[in-house]
Amino acid sequence: MRTRFKILSINISEKKGEQKTPVAHAFLKTDYGIQGDAHAGNWHRQVSLLADEDIETMRDKGVDLNFGDFAENITSKGVNLSSLPVGSLIYIGDALLEITQIGKECHQGCAIFQAVGDCVMPRKGVFARVLKGGRISPDSACFYEPV
Repeated sequence: MRTRFKILSINISEKKGEQKTPVAHAFLKTDYGIQGDAHAGNWHRQVSLLADEDIETMRDKGVDLNFGDFAENITSKGVNLSSLPVGSLIYIGDALLEITQIGKECHQGCAIFQAVGDCVMPRKGVFARVLKGGRISPDSACFYEPV
């Protein structure tokens, strides 16, 4: 069963280690990721996604956060991303993603972890590979389909 959700922000960085910044739209390239993003490439973590609901739990701890601060490429609303099993499909406009990993090891020195002693990305962030490319924007129709 397909369920709708929204994209609040698309975020990229031109170099690894730089803050990701929101863009009005992006192009997902098959087996690569977001064109222009430093973390794209032919591997299983081509695109990162994090739900704004999870970011909100960190804001509730007193941290001022913007879209992209967790290095997520796509900030969503209306889907519990970390509850979707690996292999679930995410449709964004004409593009199609497949979830390949849930969570990741947090690198040492994460500014958010240092500030509040916690970070949601290692538990709640998901990673996907691009099965079918296409232009995406916050206005794109979005659905997910668990396996």
